Amino acid sequence: MSAKQAIKRSIVFFLVPDFTMIAFATAVEPLRSANRMLGYEAYKWRLASADGKPVRGSNYVEIAVDTSLEDERKKMAGPDRPSMVIVCSGINIETYQNRSAFAWLREEYNRGVAIGGLCTGAHVLASAGLLANKRCAIHWENLPGFSEAFPKANVFADLFEVDGNIYTCAGGTAALDMMLKLIGDDFDETLVNRICEQVLTDRVRSPTDRQRLPLRARLGVQNAKVLSIIELMEANLSEPLSLIEIADDVDLSRRQIERLFRQEMGRSPARYYLEIRLDRARHLLIQSSLPVVEVAVACGFVSASHFSKCYRELYARSPQQERADRKQLLAA
Repeated sequence: MSAKQAIKRSIVFFLVPDFTMIAFATAVEPLRSANRMLGYEAYKWRLASADGKPVRGSNYVEIAVDTSLEDERKKMAGPDRPSMVIVCSGINIETYQNRSAFAWLREEYNRGVAIGGLCTGAHVLASAGLLANKRCAIHWENLPGFSEAFPKANVFADLFEVDGNIYTCAGGTAALDMMLKLIGDDFDETLVNRICEQVLTDRVRSPTDRQRLPLRARLGVQNAKVLSIIELMEANLSEPLSLIEIADDVDLSRRQIERLFRQEMGRSPARYYLEIRLDRARHLLIQSSLPVVEVAVACGFVSASHFSKCYRELYARSPQQERADRKQLLAA
């Protein structure tokens, strides 16, 4: 093999139980395509798990692995040490605790190995102490709980983030965009374009492209003023704006806003605002261990009793029951 054909990266994909298969597959496949286009093995990878046993994804498909944490530790000082480790995780990541894995990730990072996370992988990296003052991305559904659990991490609802030797993406097909960015940095845009043609995607999305559908498509709302009001509401959940403040911001009267929301959303603006605050609260109850009173405060409620009353009215169960049901489900 010539110097030009030297291996660019040796990657370990560390699989966490309930990992998201689509993120894992869209991270591996562009590496395979790159090797095929180049005509040599520029990228090598192996799969690892904590105990070396197969790992089941969130779709119930089990994947066999090549190594265990113990094996990877033995390789750290030798020629098989990876140049990059990527954590693949998915649902139920809030309950994942593995001090050996966290220590291994720190050791690899301190030895100059690049560290990445797919989907909710940023949660594992933050638990390992690697994301303090680092930019990172995580799936939008996990962002509220992550922000509360790791306030020192600079988390964004971006497709992916690269901060120094730390790579994180929001999962799904965003893993493809992050890996294409990596391949482009290693080689050139020509190779990336050929891979895009092979996997039938027309472009590499920007890191800051939105994760979720635009409000217009997500809610089926066409009125620009209503969309602007909803964006204001979503940006001010912990300290809700008054209807007067919203009216001043969008240059409408309170009566006009009330009428628009009845027409477009089928409910009052106050009711809609309450529902999106309660939706955030539900995510925090499921994803974090914050006391109920702190969840209430984080979602703009002045008292835990008022929060519980509103929560029960919408979801037909109390915040405490929500959390207890979640724990029971995870224990099953």
